[in-house]
Amino acid sequence: MLRYLINLVRSKSFHYLQNDIKLCRIDNNLRCTSRYFRTTAIHNDLKENAFLYEQLCDIVSVDNVSKAEAVREQYGRDESHFSPVLADFVVWPLNTDHVSRISRLCYDSNVAITLFGTGTGLEGGVNALKGGVCLATNKMNQIIEVNVEDFDCTVEAGVTWRELNQYLSDTGLFFPIDPGASASLGGMSATNASGTNAVRYGTMKENVLNMEVVLPTGEVIKTAGINSRCRKSAAGLNLTELFVGSEGILGTVTQLTLRLYPIPESTCLCVCPFEDNASAIHTVVLLLQNGIPLSRIEYVDSQSIHASNQYSKGDLLVKPSLFMEIAGNQTVVESIAELVKEIVLDNGALDFKHSSIMEERSRLWKARHDLYYACRNFDTRPNTRALITDVCVPISKLPEIILIMRNYLDKYNIKGSSFGHVGDGNFHSVITYDPNDSVETGNVLMISEMIAEEAIRLGGTCTGEHGIGRGKIKFLQKEHDAFSLEVMKKIKQTMDPKNLFNPGKVLIIP
Repeated sequence: MLRYLINLVRSKSFHYLQNDIKLCRIDNNLRCTSRYFRTTAIHNDLKENAFLYEQLCDIVSVDNVSKAEAVREQYGRDESHFSPVLADFVVWPLNTDHVSRISRLCYDSNVAITLFGTGTGLEGGVNALKGGVCLATNKMNQIIEVNVEDFDCTVEAGVTWRELNQYLSDTGLFFPIDPGASASLGGMSATNASGTNAVRYGTMKENVLNMEVVLPTGEVIKTAGINSRCRKSAAGLNLTELFVGSEGILGTVTQLTLRLYPIPESTCLCVCPFEDNASAIHTVVLLLQNGIPLSRIEYVDSQSIHASNQYSKGDLLVKPSLFMEIAGNQTVVESIAELVKEIVLDNGALDFKHSSIMEERSRLWKARHDLYYACRNFDTRPNTRALITDVCVPISKLPEIILIMRNYLDKYNIKGSSFGHVGDGNFHSVITYDPNDSVETGNVLMISEMIAEEAIRLGGTCTGEHGIGRGKIKFLQKEHDAFSLEVMKKIKQTMDPKNLFNPGKVLIIP
């Protein structure tokens, strides 16, 4: 068998295909040196990959490995504007040992690994730019432990934040990080996700206590100590925060220990429409400067409100609006709501509606979480795509950059909506366009680049929560000095010396 395979490799003429976004999958730095197969092939029936397929099936069983093109395409795309880029195989590990053995096999064979959570990312992070194996963690979905008295839990990486909160519903606790999509907690840690609660509870970085990570070479580590789930530690380097936000280029997260919080006694949702964007954003700054303890502060422009009304069957006034939530003791909540009402009306709000009814709050927040899809579907032209920006700036710079974005969209006659977690300076614009219109496509990409550069100029960042992925690498280089980037590259090369984990993302490794 070995001799047959060696002769096959020597005699076979390999052909490489180029995908529809012109990304060539041939890379001299990553070409496989194994005697048995090559990783750059994208045909699902190549005999050169037979040995790899058999080895993967031995680890996870044949039911958890797929080479079907339809499956590979599904797992080669996310919610971004990038076209799918397919791996050669999709593999579903069921536990940490499976991930470790797969990582070791791919490392020894020089096979690239691309990680997949639920496919809700927005920066092309799941595109398998070097082929190889797509390692999907969505079958690793067990909630291992909940420590109610200590306000923490341990889960596998494939559990989504919605699944966790449903599981916790009878404990009086909840996990507050809530990105719009039903993302997996492993994927959320990879991008340092946040959401509508970030102004009070922070991002994933503040809420991950420990992680189990499989390194590219197959070794398994616990980032904060073997059994640690305490709230703070001064023991050693902070490996947890090294992996939170690493976007899958340093290893595979298999388990997470997370902070939990008590569900507030009372919660009040306030909705305030304004005549213009500037008044709405200046009100956010004013509320924060006055130290108003809000759990959520969301800005939604009039285009987004219109799209939301249509998509979610709402009846909100089509004006730039703030969605705010106050949580805590009922008496305190009522007094804060009155104070908020006074401030927003004095600052030009057209109305002030508030509700503590759970069904009403759930309906409005669902509409907010669905805004990306609402804005994306609002453009009824056939075959449109959507690009979503993700910049974050100091709070005082929010009015300026949001108005800059609107001016860009109006200047180039581009359809776009803006909204975001403005309580922490993060806002998004969903821009729809026809990919067959080269002028419109070029203008959209140019606007995306200009707004990222503006954010950096104003002391902000090109990404608040979606990550660098494959589309913002050059902005990472503008945001950081050369020596800082070199430190990042050295960390990557130490962890993944062959550059096999999510290659082509975040950092340019020669």
